[in-house]
This record gives sequence, structure tokens and C-alpha cells, in this order.
Amino acid sequence: MRRPALALLTVLLLSPAAPATAAPATGELRVDQIGYGPAETKIGYLLGKAPAQGTPFRVVDARGRTVHTGRTPAATGSWNTTYPAVHQLDFSAVKKPGTYRLKLGEATSPEFRIGSGLFAPLARANNEFFQAQRDGADVIPGRLDRKPAHLADRQATVYAAPEFGGDFGDEILAPLKPIGGPLDVEGGWADAGDYVKFTSNSAYSLAEMGYALRERYDRALADEVRFGLRWLDKMWDARSGVLYAQVGIGTGSEKFGFLGDHDVWRLPEADDARQVEPGHPEYYVKHRPVFPANAPGEAVSPNLAGRVAAAFALGAQVERDKKLARRYLDEAASIFAKAKTAGVGELVTAFPHSYYPESSWRDDLELGATQLALAGQRLGDRRAAEWTEQAVHWAREYIGGDERGTLNLYDTSALAHADLARLAPRVRGELVADLRRQLDEGVAGAQASPFRTAVDLTQFDAATKSFGFAATALLYRGITGDRAYDAFGTQQRDFTLGANAWGISLVVGAGSRYPNCPHHQVANLRGAPLRVAVGDGWANLAGSTEPGARILHGAVVNGPNGTANFDGLTPPDGATPCSKPLATFDTPDTRFFDDLSSWPSSEPAIDFTSTALLAFTLSP
Repeated sequence: MRRPALALLTVLLLSPAAPATAAPATGELRVDQIGYGPAETKIGYLLGKAPAQGTPFRVVDARGRTVHTGRTPAATGSWNTTYPAVHQLDFSAVKKPGTYRLKLGEATSPEFRIGSGLFAPLARANNEFFQAQRDGADVIPGRLDRKPAHLADRQATVYAAPEFGGDFGDEILAPLKPIGGPLDVEGGWADAGDYVKFTSNSAYSLAEMGYALRERYDRALADEVRFGLRWLDKMWDARSGVLYAQVGIGTGSEKFGFLGDHDVWRLPEADDARQVEPGHPEYYVKHRPVFPANAPGEAVSPNLAGRVAAAFALGAQVERDKKLARRYLDEAASIFAKAKTAGVGELVTAFPHSYYPESSWRDDLELGATQLALAGQRLGDRRAAEWTEQAVHWAREYIGGDERGTLNLYDTSALAHADLARLAPRVRGELVADLRRQLDEGVAGAQASPFRTAVDLTQFDAATKSFGFAATALLYRGITGDRAYDAFGTQQRDFTLGANAWGISLVVGAGSRYPNCPHHQVANLRGAPLRVAVGDGWANLAGSTEPGARILHGAVVNGPNGTANFDGLTPPDGATPCSKPLATFDTPDTRFFDDLSSWPSSEPAIDFTSTALLAFTLSP
């Protein structure tokens, strides 16, 4: 359903006091609702109904005692007609661990904490989301009482890649054509709020999860990485050299008489109960088609070959069973050797390609080769030196090319650079320079935002790109010791955890306000049944994170998005109504719509969540 100045932020000069006759400041206070490390830069925001320069603000502790005071500096910009002034409030001087609130005039912020280790619980929550996304027989019931589902995937039929066209590139132009099977593709993770499974996205998430696990061991995360790799192993047939790219089809066809995954709102286990024969409109809902990325004997799209190899190679680095680790290494090596590196053409991501229109692939090959070299070193494989040379080659190809981005589903270079800089010191300077390039792009973008947000809020993937900047700042510091981007990275994390115009955390269950109405079928149909009318909509009262609370705990949603992307949204048939409007904080160009139908804002995804997991793991 998805389609797709270094010290700039460190010091804020306080402005002169406002005249004594100034009106009382009014507005909303925004903070990172989880909190801040003791040594981190700590910035809150006044979303003001009028300029408030010079107005005193204070930080109070859990007992209401003032522990810090300051004066409001000049506005960083305007937000909308209701809130024409946004002011940054710097309280970095507060370092003592504890629970606090920010106060300015009559406005009071949500609670936040100062302390060490605040973000490790969020990484564990992110992993809980992956558990909730499990498909197949080996599910974890969890908060949403998950059931085994899609057992028909054990005997799946392989189909030729569909032909797509139309204005959005997602109109099926011909009937699906069976070419093989049966194939066992049971297991894995549903990609987002639907139940389609993608090799590319799963491999990206597994690479980040493996990286995080290598940084900080956690048994539940180790189990989830092993679960994901077990499915990825089914998608790669080393004997025939075929990589399977997708299980299920999101797009149905009225012309050819079949429904896709996006056409039916249901619990996943309902699909197993369907009594359908070929030609029935729901046939592909139960008997989900599998699409290959390549034919036998053909090379594999390099983005897929690189990131799948990286996922297996990171598995080989963190797996404590040496026999299984060597198997992962063999799988990684076999698929990496099949990468297509000449005449690449359109990359294979998903069917249709318009769902995930990736164009960068050298970064994936750099990541794959780097992780192969590290896994080879761990397991005593003599090919480690050769893989290191390949990693250097692809890093230079990436850095010298014109398809350069920042960390998210479409660009994995930051992960590759951080490891290769240690593995191949002779290119460390080039890699560090490109990491600075990525962070400088973010800093430049942040200058134009009143909330110092690096990402463009009129585009998709605001949350995951923000977490990508936060993680990249930490990776950069880890290999250089340079803290120049620390404040920038912290503010990008702050944005995702409530320091934004809407005052909402983009991680379900994190903080005091978070999405109540995710565009997610299991969460909607299994979630908290108690809903009450709020204005013209509904609010889901799944507001507790206590054990048993029926929420999609740890899921990261897309976040704010361009206003035009919400045109024509309607609730899916069979869904439980749920809406919590936040229109007061929208602008003409961007909005956050906490509503069941709002996939551009409220749909979670595994790649969003794995990038958050990595950022939280790396955080102090």
C-alpha cells in the first residue's frame, strides 16, 4: 500500500528580554517524549500563536521544582496561520538524570527523561513489531494474539514477472502466467500493513538488524534475525541461481478477474480458510503467487544481490552456531557472485517497480562485499581479502557516481562506509568524506525547517529518513571520534519522538502521544476494541504500553507527508473505523493524518522500523 555548518545546531544565542508589556506567550511545547542522554544537546520547541522572543521558560522536575531557566530566542520560522512562530528552547545545561517537563507561560510539555540507556527499550519494542509481522506457522501471539497464517505458501506456484503499465505503473496488462513450482516460501515477515513479502525489503531490514545485533547482543533480536534469514534462505536457490523477489501480489485486476492483497481487509489467518479454485476472484489471496527476480542462468539485479548477500554475511558474523554461520557465508557468497554489474537496466525491487522505485545499486554491492569480508575474517575464509578489494571498488564507484543518497531503504552506503573504513584504512578518508556529504545534506535541509528537520515533509518516508540521519551521525562519530554532527543527529531523532508540529511520536507505544490508528490490518482488527467519538472521527483508546495492551508496539509509521498524497483516501471495506484528526497542526503543503485510511502517514513498515532499531541501538 506504500508507494513510493557543522556546529549549526549546537549553540543557540539567547535574545534580549521582551518588553515588559508583551502579551503572555501561548502555544504548544514539543519535546522528545522519551528523553535525552545526559551529555546530549537538548532542544524543545514552542509552537507559538504569536512571537515570544525574550519570554522566560523553565524546566521543572518531577516534584515541580525549577531546575533550569532561560529566555526564548528569535523564531526559527513560521509553521501555519494558527502558529506563526516556532522557537527553539535550549536546555542542554540540564544533565542530571530524572523526569522533567518544559514550561513556558501556561504551556506545559509532555514528560521526558534525562538519563543513559533510554533507547535500548525502544530497540526491543521495534523487534516486537517484527514479531507481530511474522507470517507462516512460527508466529508469536504477542499483544495482538497472532495466529498461524498463509500456510498455503508451502506449496506456492511461481509466475512470470507481471506486465504493468498505466498512469501509476501499477495496472496489470496481462494475465499472470505460471512457470514453475511448487515452492516452499512459508514464513518471513509481512512488509507493511498488508501481507505481501518482499525479498529486497526483508534483506534491508535484516542487514540493519544484524548490524544492531553485532553492536549489542539481544537474544530476542538474535531469534528474529535467525527467523528472517530462514525465510530469505528459501527465496534464494543457489543450485538454479534463481532469486525469488516477492510472495503475493498487492495489485488486483478487474479486467482479468482477480483480487490482490490490497483489495481485501482481513486477518491473515482468514486466507487459509478460503475455499477457492483457479479462476476464483480470491484465488491469489489464498494461493499467493511467487515472482522471480531472474531466470535460471541469468544474473541477479545488483541491488538485490548486494543486500541479500549483506544480510546473510551479517548473519554469519552474529550467529553463535558456527556451522550455521558458515552456511550463511556460503549463501552470501553464492548470491553475490551472481550480481549483474553491466547493462543493469531497471532494478528489480517489487512488482510493480513503482511501489519501490530504487535506482541505486553500487552501495548495495559495497555493503555486500564489506560484510562478506568481515564474515570471512571471522570464519577464516581465504576469500576475505578478495571481498575487501571488491568492496573498495564498489565504494569508489558509488562515491564517483550520481546516484548518491542518505540512509534509507534506497541507499545503504552509510552502513557500508562505516564498516569498510575500518576494514580498508587506505580508503578511510574517501569514505568519511562521503559520510560528511550525507550529513551536510541533512544539515542544509534542516536550516530551512523551523523544527530543524532534515527531511522534506512533503515527500514519503519522513520517519525512516530521519532515523537514517540519526544513525549516520552516530556511525560517523564511531569511526572518527568527531562530535560535530551529534546535535544534528539528536534533533532528527527528537523529531520522530514528538519534537514535531503535531507533537506525536512516530513509534507506536513510544512516548505519551503516538499513532492510535495505524493503517495495518491486524492492528485494526485485533487491536483495542474500545473506541470513542472524537469530533467527527474516532479515537482508538489503545493508549497503554502495559503488558497486554493491544497495540502494534514498536512499529514506525511513515510520518508527515505531502497534502496531495492524501487525496481520495477512503476507509477499507471491513475495517474498524478509527480516526484522530490533528488538522490544527497541518500546513497547506504537509499533514499528518492519524486515521485508519491514511496509508501515506500511518502505515508502518519493516524498513522504517529496522532503521529506527539501528538508530536506537547506536544511541547512548
